[in-house]
Amino acid sequence: MRQRMAELVERIATAGRRRSEAGGAQHPAGAQHQAGDRAAADLDSIIAVLRADYGDASAEPSGPDAKQDVLTGLSEVFGLDPVDAGLLTIAAAADLDANLSMAFGLLRGLSAPVRPSVALALELSGIPTLAADGFDRLGPDGPLRRHRLIEVLGPEPWLGRQLRAPDPVVTFLAGSDQSDPPVAAMLSFPVPIELAETAVVSAAISNGVPLVWIRSTAAAAGNSLAASAFAALGLQCLAVDLRRCPADTELLTALASAAREAGLRGCGLVVTGAELLGEPANVAGLELLERAAVPVVAVGARPWNPSWLRRFPLAVDARPLAVADRAAVWHAGLGDLAESDDELRHALLGMRLTPEEVLETARYARMLADSQQQPLSAALVREAARRVGGSGGTGVNRIAASAQTGAGPSFEDLVLPEHARQSLHQLVSWARVRDQVTARGPLRAKGSGIAALFTGSPGTGKTLAANVIAEELSIDLFQVDLSAIVDKYIGETEKNLEKVFQSAEALDVVLFFDEADALFGSRSEVRDSRDRYANQEVAYLLQRMEQFDGITILATNLRGNLDQAFSRRMSFIVHFPDPDAATRRRLWQSHLKQLRALDPHDPVDLDFLAESVELAGGDIRNIVLSAAYDAISADQPIGMRHLAVATVGEYRKLGRRVPEHGFIPG
Repeated sequence: MRQRMAELVERIATAGRRRSEAGGAQHPAGAQHQAGDRAAADLDSIIAVLRADYGDASAEPSGPDAKQDVLTGLSEVFGLDPVDAGLLTIAAAADLDANLSMAFGLLRGLSAPVRPSVALALELSGIPTLAADGFDRLGPDGPLRRHRLIEVLGPEPWLGRQLRAPDPVVTFLAGSDQSDPPVAAMLSFPVPIELAETAVVSAAISNGVPLVWIRSTAAAAGNSLAASAFAALGLQCLAVDLRRCPADTELLTALASAAREAGLRGCGLVVTGAELLGEPANVAGLELLERAAVPVVAVGARPWNPSWLRRFPLAVDARPLAVADRAAVWHAGLGDLAESDDELRHALLGMRLTPEEVLETARYARMLADSQQQPLSAALVREAARRVGGSGGTGVNRIAASAQTGAGPSFEDLVLPEHARQSLHQLVSWARVRDQVTARGPLRAKGSGIAALFTGSPGTGKTLAANVIAEELSIDLFQVDLSAIVDKYIGETEKNLEKVFQSAEALDVVLFFDEADALFGSRSEVRDSRDRYANQEVAYLLQRMEQFDGITILATNLRGNLDQAFSRRMSFIVHFPDPDAATRRRLWQSHLKQLRALDPHDPVDLDFLAESVELAGGDIRNIVLSAAYDAISADQPIGMRHLAVATVGEYRKLGRRVPEHGFIPG
């Protein structure tokens, strides 16, 4: 870089002599001539200082043994010829050396430091201002501006505008490794893992394909695939996540900065969260990536849409990690604990997390263990996985499954007949191995989604069971908010549902439709336009559920109201019966054991309650909760009297006749 600066100093000296000679010939005497002499003298003084700083350009070593400067490598990446490199040097010089900016001011007839104008830059580069070459090199389609290495500023006529090199370019030319702040905020660090598709992506990069699109849904290793493709070629990559774009920076501006920084570093670019570029306001970002100076691999949750670009890029679908690869990443994060603890190992292999999320989960679990002064356990890792992998989506609300680590609902909290419990255990087991089943290929015609239908009266435990399944799988449970979905306008309900499914597909969640018959009702004979559109909604749901790649649970109190076609699409149909006397006794016992203070002088008769109070588990829970409020308000331990009063209140609330068993005091 010193040699280039020395060459620039000599060009400035030549331009100064031209001005002195022209000024002396036109104004042999007078005040103006004296001012010109002073400016020439000032310029000569500055040139003398610059020559002392940078030395003689001819003395700089050259040939194969000379050290390559940063601008030479930059020119190779961005396709700059020596003239372009010279223009970039001129644009950056004002920020690299105050004496150079002062020299630019004197050459422009000013007595203050300034940036070079377009006219001055062309003069110093030996390009006539009337030649098209100057417009081509400094125009928006020239490599200097296309890759945002320089900016042309100001409202003045073309030749009077100023050239500026952006700060990241200046810092790079100065030898600094600092990242552009918006890019630094978006940096991600994918874990390179060689996968089946790695060779395909590597070959595309090697053959000069400018853009590769990797579709990567929840838990798929798209980022690892992109990183491994560059690693297979011996190339470094810069990875950014568009979802972390700073709020004060436009997405396209941040994307252009990332493409420029990858070029400055001479490495490939991996763009994750690329589904954001599919939005109408951001589609121009795809063209920006296609024209980047470095190969780009974009990783997004959406399939490629042919309308986004004129040319179709190489499109690849990323798959979830194989069991062996997943186990290796967990071992890297948790060490021997990932294999020595059987409960933890069984839970880990069923978590649908990306390799990056696995390592972050391990880090967060260790932080939880240290902060709570507990040994690292399966419960802490599962809680960490839920927090790291969980996120919100349109039209869904998270149901808080656990108030504190390890306190979430489990199968022990479900009081159900054995056949129902076995079905729920089987559902969890299927969910843990669905990636392995899909990898073997027997169900390629359909997605790997699992759908279950929970039927039964209110309060029989359907919502609790959905929470337990999410807890066992260490993922979030999302309940669809029907008020945000159902719309009176034709076609809007389907659009809202599509947003829900897309959000759920981008995450690893249990999607829970409570009161499902409101959306999944039976189709009827078409008598008017309303029937036709209602049937279309049901048909859409049938089709969309088959394509859904996640876990869906439908709960209904009235199975007969559901369209019969849903039964075939259900992997599980679990009925939650009204509890019998033995089950009610277990329910009473389960809820009462959570109370710390029972009155020994007014003992609770579990057998009597189980036989007399024919209510569901949710109602029994309400009774126990109401009795606890009454007892604590009266500053008394909880006894049978409080449960009796609460039972009467619950029956009346439900609009049912209080049983005449004589247990309620007169």
